[in-house]
Amino acid sequence: MFPDVQGMGEGKGMQAFEKSFVQVQSILDQNRVLINEINQNHESKIPDNLGRNVGLIRELNNNIRKVVDLYSHLSSNFSKNMDAVVQVQGDSRLAAAAAANMMHKRTR
Repeated sequence: MFPDVQGMGEGKGMQAFEKSFVQVQSILDQNRVLINEINQNHESKIPDNLGRNVGLIRELNNNIRKVVDLYSHLSSNFSKNMDAVVQVQGDSRLAAAAAANMMHKRTR
């Protein structure tokens, strides 16, 4: 799926994507736990629990920022990879056309 571009093999490219998605999933799992605790604290209406929600909401916001950064990084890397693939394919087509043109001129 991810060709060998700029010295990065397909395996390394896929490993990087998989690592990022694992990180995202881990953060989303943490967020689920945080949201459940925030909801329980809110429903309890106990002042200490409501005060604790301030820190939990901050942690949730930081986690959301991390997910946005990871997705941004993934998107950027994917775009660079695709640009490199297009460039390699374009260079290959130009080389093939040039070779065909040379062969055509030699056979005249």
